[in-house]
Amino acid sequence: MHIYIEALAHTNRLRDLPPAHKLGFAIAVLFIAFISHAPVQLAIIFWMAVWTVGYAGIPAGIYLKMIAGAGVFLLVSLPALAVNIISGSQMHLLQGDEWVGAVLGGWYFYISRTGTHTALGIAARSLASISCLFFALLTVPFSEILQVLRQMGCPALLTELLLLMYRFIFVLLRTAAELWVARESRNGNRSWRIAWGSLGLLISQLFITTFERYRQVSLTLASRGFTGEFRVWHRRRHYRLSRRYALEAFLGCLVLLSWEFLTVYNLK
Repeated sequence: MHIYIEALAHTNRLRDLPPAHKLGFAIAVLFIAFISHAPVQLAIIFWMAVWTVGYAGIPAGIYLKMIAGAGVFLLVSLPALAVNIISGSQMHLLQGDEWVGAVLGGWYFYISRTGTHTALGIAARSLASISCLFFALLTVPFSEILQVLRQMGCPALLTELLLLMYRFIFVLLRTAAELWVARESRNGNRSWRIAWGSLGLLISQLFITTFERYRQVSLTLASRGFTGEFRVWHRRRHYRLSRRYALEAFLGCLVLLSWEFLTVYNLK
């Protein structure tokens, strides 16, 4: 997945646009996603999909899988906002806030209207923000992202931490895949008891192997005279400006802000 994402970032149809412009556009839309309401956020999700899949040429299947993967983690956290528990003697305090509920052992479990509204709002904002981040990740190579951050004056410590995190996320995923294949080859799922035991062994071995690879990287850097700063090679490219994309990005952000202003005005 690491190599495939990098390949897409280097070969997409927006590759010749200046990386600072693409990152600036993603950050601007991300800011709008933070301050806007659900209708505008849903429009951002669709609009960023048009930019990523339509203009950049990223395969729709890959993009949907990435969105779905992030959505799974989001869905796991939403029930904690929508489902509430109170004592059965305090049911009269709800004042019709529950959608449905049930009494179990002196406690009242219910789905809150306010909590559901909050959860849906968080889901829309999160997906809109994720779509902006995926646009930047799939259209700008990571080395160019670091280069832009350095040009903006970001501390070297921050860019180096980002580089290490980006590297070791995929080291962790690759190690997990290798251990999973090894477990499958030894028939580690032939029963529930053995499967759970194998899962525990896989998790422990995963962290042990990952830390060992981190130690090997540290020794490699020390043997090559690492001085405390990573030097990332960046090939000079002749980027071209696109008036069409710049105008469309500006007008789109203007429409989203105007829509949000009208939404706030109508709510008042």
